[in-house]
Amino acid sequence: MGPRPPRTEPRLVKKPDPKPGARALKARVKKKRGLKASSRRWLERHLNDPYVHRAKADGYRSRAAFKLIEIDDRQKLLKPGARVIDLGAAPGGWSQVAVQRIGSDPTAPTVVAIDYLDMDAIVGVSFLKMDFLDDDAPERLLEALGGAPDVVLSDMAAPTTGHKRTDHIRTMHLCEVAADFAIQVLRPGGHFLAKTFQGGTENDLLTRLKQNFASVHHVKPPASRDESVELYLLAKGFKGRQDERL
Repeated sequence: MGPRPPRTEPRLVKKPDPKPGARALKARVKKKRGLKASSRRWLERHLNDPYVHRAKADGYRSRAAFKLIEIDDRQKLLKPGARVIDLGAAPGGWSQVAVQRIGSDPTAPTVVAIDYLDMDAIVGVSFLKMDFLDDDAPERLLEALGGAPDVVLSDMAAPTTGHKRTDHIRTMHLCEVAADFAIQVLRPGGHFLAKTFQGGTENDLLTRLKQNFASVHHVKPPASRDESVELYLLAKGFKGRQDERL
């Protein structure tokens, strides 16, 4: 019998309301030739998303920043002085949050981000423009950080192909590779947080994480849209590599 699937934490944080005292005005996108109905619905949802407005107001590069904020408010992953690796970082929302919460030194950054996409510079972040799947990426990340990380973050998702099953499998592969990396490099007591999907985390991966971390479960922050199948896999309290336990 396989391992029992990890629980999903209940939503505890209320979603942001529009500006207090103001009447919420719902933006609508006019029908245009060549614009698919699905694209128009996406635009309308984006324009009316309170997290999008909050991200702009607070200076975050993406609404995804609030996913990490909400998770960290509850889980306390990002502590002052910690070293952090951010996988699939562009456009940089998670790196911004990490810098703020750990107090990364602008002259000697303790946040290292990697992505094959371009990302504008962030004070307190050392950025590597390369594919995390490249063979030399792990070594380059550790070299840039100057030591083992306390936290490995991954909001990586594979580029969509339009075929849901294919997209699902490719993103789950990224989650597994990120988990393998975390187990290889984390300091004892460290944490791993990565994007996954509902029903998509393989039992083999969960078993391995449970062998290497004190606790493993799924979280879905309020900033993750209700209709989204995305979850975050959280492994806390790294036990140390097997050779270090002998």
